[in-house]
Amino acid sequence: MPGMDLLLTNLLQPIVLAFLLGTLAGAVKSELELPEAVVKLLAIYLLFSLGLTGGRELAKADMAALWPLLAITLLMTFGIPTLAYIVTRRLGRMDISNAAAIAAHYGSVSTATFFASMSFATAMGTPAEGYMAAMVALMEFGVIYSLVLARVAMGRKSSARVNASELFMSVIRGRGILLLIGGMSIGYIASDKQWQQISPFYEGLFRGMLMLFLLEMGITASRQIKAFRQVGVFMAGFGMLMPLLHGIVGVTLAHGAGLSVGGAFVFGAICASASFIDAPAACRASLPEANPGIYLTSSLGVTLPFNLLLGLPLYYQYAQWLAR
Repeated sequence: MPGMDLLLTNLLQPIVLAFLLGTLAGAVKSELELPEAVVKLLAIYLLFSLGLTGGRELAKADMAALWPLLAITLLMTFGIPTLAYIVTRRLGRMDISNAAAIAAHYGSVSTATFFASMSFATAMGTPAEGYMAAMVALMEFGVIYSLVLARVAMGRKSSARVNASELFMSVIRGRGILLLIGGMSIGYIASDKQWQQISPFYEGLFRGMLMLFLLEMGITASRQIKAFRQVGVFMAGFGMLMPLLHGIVGVTLAHGAGLSVGGAFVFGAICASASFIDAPAACRASLPEANPGIYLTSSLGVTLPFNLLLGLPLYYQYAQWLAR
């Protein structure tokens, strides 16, 4: 079966195997652990590298052709957190703070899933457009929108006001947007000769660095899986079904916007992902009453493993089917 072959291809990728190794290490309580400073360095390297290469691709792109992609990115930036908020409030019976925190995590992007999808698309011989990094940066503003939703809803019950500038700055300060936008700007400006001088470091080492990063993500995810009971049956289902819905819608819209198979697949993976790095920091600062055991376990312990192991091949196969 083509679907089974695609699943095995994904599972046997070195980056996915590194994630599984990390999960195993966490499950057996291994002493294997990357220092926090190393993990931060890996995240900075990966984000900056994608920003740089994305800027190079952006410099070559037809800007007029990007408008449909920008339009659907904005649609999903607001649509995903809105749907997540409504579902968790009405079906999950969550309070405003926890529903908004979930919306912020699913409205934002998991960089690990983005890295893995870009690598998967390349491994399948259908590399995605490099400027997808710009869409990741744009979708980070879903966090702001989710927090505004919470403040507006809370403001109806109290005299609390929405401090839009504070929410905006909390996302701008995040390393994701700074590194992606800054990297794209540098990559866009750099000449071919200048790029050749640094490309061995930012292109040649990328997959090796990604393996180390996903090894640590596997260890961290394993710890969150142990807290699986905290999210309950509803959130466990939410953590798998909502990404699947977002991924299918994302691939469909991207295909309609004229993206390649790899590009549509990566956009779908972006939409299906849930943040567990930048969004938690924003929620801890703006929604301290929200329970990290719910939103972090759901995004990191449920959605990330689902996407890396099953979601990516499903989104890719769907993108292939649409392109026929």
